[in-house]
Amino acid sequence: MSQGTGTQVTTESDLAGGVDHAQPGLRRSLKLWHLIVYGIIIIQPTAPMGIYGVVSNVAGGHVVTTILIAMIAMLFTAFSYGRMARVYPSAGSAYTYVGKELNPLLGYVVGWSMLMDYLLNPIICAIWCSAAAQNVIPSVPYAAWAVSFVVLFTVLNLRGVKTSGRMNALLAIGMSIVVVIFLAEAIHYIALVVRPVAGQWLTPFYDPATFTASRVLRGTSIAVLTYIGFDGISTMSEEVENPRRNIMLATVMTCLVIGILSAIEVYAAQLVWPAHTPFPDSMIDTAYVFVARRVGGVFLFHLLNATLLIANMGSGMAAQFGAARLLYGMGRANALPSRVFGAIDARNGIPRNNVLIVGACMLLGVFLMTYESGAELLNFGAFIAFMGVNAAALVHYKFRSSERVFLAATMPILGFVVSAFIWLNLNHRAQLLGASWIVIGIALYYFMRRAGVGPDKLLEMDSAL
Repeated sequence: MSQGTGTQVTTESDLAGGVDHAQPGLRRSLKLWHLIVYGIIIIQPTAPMGIYGVVSNVAGGHVVTTILIAMIAMLFTAFSYGRMARVYPSAGSAYTYVGKELNPLLGYVVGWSMLMDYLLNPIICAIWCSAAAQNVIPSVPYAAWAVSFVVLFTVLNLRGVKTSGRMNALLAIGMSIVVVIFLAEAIHYIALVVRPVAGQWLTPFYDPATFTASRVLRGTSIAVLTYIGFDGISTMSEEVENPRRNIMLATVMTCLVIGILSAIEVYAAQLVWPAHTPFPDSMIDTAYVFVARRVGGVFLFHLLNATLLIANMGSGMAAQFGAARLLYGMGRANALPSRVFGAIDARNGIPRNNVLIVGACMLLGVFLMTYESGAELLNFGAFIAFMGVNAAALVHYKFRSSERVFLAATMPILGFVVSAFIWLNLNHRAQLLGASWIVIGIALYYFMRRAGVGPDKLLEMDSAL
């Protein structure tokens, strides 16, 4: 699972005692290739593997097609993120772009939607980890694994345990090696066992026996999860050489590289496991590792399962702390009650209350949601942010800025339209739950307005994070 937090890195000492603004500024030492590598590490080379089974069953196969359609939507949106990072180089957040360019209330809605995503990310990571652990020890029930992972993530975050950037890079290299091993085994299996002929090579893109536009569009609305996190590149604006050029290029290139790599991964998997044989419910969340077992036996099954399990454990921990940190930023900016959400544990220098609150949400979520429903609900919030950023880029560069940019209106309009089209094709249950979340947020907004706290406080979160 890709876990882009969309926020700047804050150390535990910063949280405990506040950032010393008298310190020297960040050095502009990052080159374009640094940003692209950073983006790939955020999203992870194995990004499509977690959602593969869900998308395959929903879209009647056609995972490659959904990945590529989602890539087109993300490329247009990536241009908008990159351009808005030039306007607000120290922000890098969709709610800031929307709130300042369009309307503070709309910015608040985007921020509230992002909060839902932050809360959902660790939940779907815990769900996936529980399913993967059951692959190893099936005698232990799902409930026991789910509780264990939620408790593990929460305890480690309460102790302030965090993976380093170097460790994340090593994990990304390890995952890349496993991907190469899988692809080599898959090519060998396809050549010797499957032996596709003529049009069979194209069935992963289009299979007339299972294709319907509605199924592919709904599959695309889930496949977008592959790219979630690319917007984290925009938070590096103060540390990169020539940010006006390189942030946008890196954001677009990261989406392109991840899209092509993901398409290759799922193309091979679809040739190995054709769409006319859907995955049973017991396999759907971790379907890709069962594809690996078909091509490489028990060894590759356990290797890929362990690799993805470790990756998702790291993502789950990071996502839980990211959600806790977002709540802390909102509490410190008085966008939420500061006594609860703005408090820092004096001993560990972490937002202890928020870690526990997110842990409680995870505990409920792993039993109330499936991986599929959690992913679709997460994308409900993500696409609200994507539509908002495209609209903000359109307003700024077409109507407010004197700066001339290539296709100032066309790019964001296309990004908005494609994003809106996919968003409208989300599962109706996800749309209903997401709309309910937005209604709760708007009610909270008006309650806070009556209490004298407006959504402008939410727009101050960039300086609080």
